[in-house]
Amino acid sequence: MPPSSTRCAAAFPTANTISRRTPAAWSEQPAKQRQKDVDARWTKKNDERHYGYKNHVKADATSKLIESYAVTDASVHDSQMLEPLVDGTEGALYADSAYRSAEAETMLAKNKVNSQIHERAYRNRPLSYEQQECNRQKSKVRARIEHVFGYMSQTMKGFYRRYLGRRRNGAAIGFINLIYNLARYEQIVRLKLITLRAV
Repeated sequence: MPPSSTRCAAAFPTANTISRRTPAAWSEQPAKQRQKDVDARWTKKNDERHYGYKNHVKADATSKLIESYAVTDASVHDSQMLEPLVDGTEGALYADSAYRSAEAETMLAKNKVNSQIHERAYRNRPLSYEQQECNRQKSKVRARIEHVFGYMSQTMKGFYRRYLGRRRNGAAIGFINLIYNLARYEQIVRLKLITLRAV
């Protein structure tokens, strides 16, 4: 089986930002409430705040085609969407150290998926040279999945949308993933990059 990798894009910013609780004054102004995205949430990554949604994808490391995805608000941690995306057909799963936990390893073993999740360093317990080298080898496969999001953000300019609500943003993210797959498939066929297996 070809290896798969799970990665989450940065939060997709939306046009409007609000706090988690809806102000009481909005109930008197329904038009104002219709203009706010009350389903989106905040997250912080590398000292940058993002408001919106996340696109969690499982992509084939050989073809770089997206096999499945899930859309959540930005506050959902990447590792929480690992189990819904794993179906046992992966063979091996490559992911960064944010996904490493005892529960994740147990779930992958139960689904007979070879875990290639990066080793994590802890305070006063840095990674050994062997662990760093192992992570470096895993990164060679994982980097191919980063290309998926690079294409979406650079070529497709697909990370900024003006939709309100989870359903609309979820549909838009689904279309972004679909368009990416179509563009990637055309590239694979035109350049004869790999032999695609029949489904």
